[in-house]
Amino acid sequence: MEMAELTALLTPDGLRLLDGLPPVESADDVARTVSRLRREGHSPDLVSAVVTQSRLRARAGAKFGPFAERMLFTRAGLEQATRLGIAARHAVRFRDAGFERVADLGCGIGGDSLGLTALGIRVTAVEADEVTAAIAAYNLAPFGDSATVRHGTAETTDLTHVDAVWLDPARRTAGHTETARTRPEDWSPPLDWTLELAGRMPAGIKLGPGLDRALIPDDLEAQWISADGSTVELVLWSGPLAREGVRRAALVIRGDDAHELTSAADSPDEPVRELGAFLHEPDGAVIRARLIGEVARSLDAGMLDEHVAYMTSDAAVTSPFVTSFRVREAMPAKIPAINSALREAGIGRLEIKKRGVDVDPAQFRRKLRLGGDAEATLVLTRVGTRRIAVLADRVSRS
Repeated sequence: MEMAELTALLTPDGLRLLDGLPPVESADDVARTVSRLRREGHSPDLVSAVVTQSRLRARAGAKFGPFAERMLFTRAGLEQATRLGIAARHAVRFRDAGFERVADLGCGIGGDSLGLTALGIRVTAVEADEVTAAIAAYNLAPFGDSATVRHGTAETTDLTHVDAVWLDPARRTAGHTETARTRPEDWSPPLDWTLELAGRMPAGIKLGPGLDRALIPDDLEAQWISADGSTVELVLWSGPLAREGVRRAALVIRGDDAHELTSAADSPDEPVRELGAFLHEPDGAVIRARLIGEVARSLDAGMLDEHVAYMTSDAAVTSPFVTSFRVREAMPAKIPAINSALREAGIGRLEIKKRGVDVDPAQFRRKLRLGGDAEATLVLTRVGTRRIAVLADRVSRS
């Protein structure tokens, strides 16, 4: 969104027009709505702004629920924003540590600030991009004096009047739509500056889950978070915000349920064993936190291969930290053998998963012959130098 579009939108008539639009979700909806609004005499800037916002609000429901219906967004801002449920969990850390005033440095559209202010914490939200800062101010306006939004940089912000900081460094090139990833030294603020600040005052730092682990200081708690099967972020916690004795954590959120695994250090893997009655795929947060061994021991499981993140066991137990499969049969990962097994089992619907092998599941599926009413999962992986295929059924969590 450009400033001209935002200026046209942030008027009583512009906001009424936006709030009165039916959902704009498809390309056809966009074309029809744009044509209608232009015929009604609305300016090009206003039409562009309200149609874009209506479409973004529809997408934002997955992150912000009903709150999305009154918020404003940029496309990049929505993509990079913390889900509101996760932001609320972060905010609880600050509240439980007794902090009343927090600076949200790199606040984006204000998602994390919403979580903080909702718990009664006074927030100074800082954003380097002028348009995004204006959108954050709109989104936080219902909280009145509890949230102050400033257009500026983290490095120039006066922190003498806050108790702690939340930082979300800009890890992509500037822009409101398409952006590209940058190196840690080019982030805004740079990672070195961010970590130095976290050494001086309590901080939570939101980063990408794939951050090079060699860049994580030994004295910070590193918490990887997944939501509904996707590993969404890594948060580094310092000072009183870091839990005593915890340096590695995997928080797994599925719907309204949340489970967390914590440890003082990386967990050693269990030894490799032969494929048993069950195959287990660790959640991405568990893999990133290197806590696979902890989960394996809880399942009486071992590794299928020392270099591949699959576990196997004979015990009929599962865990919130894995997706479990009951093994039907294993075979070489060759099309004739797989098609024979699919035909014999009458498999007409097949989920394909892979790990440790260079396979395009979409292309692989085209070579398979599916027919019948049954469904199953096909796991393509390797054990040592052997490529294998495991036909299995998902185990539901009770």
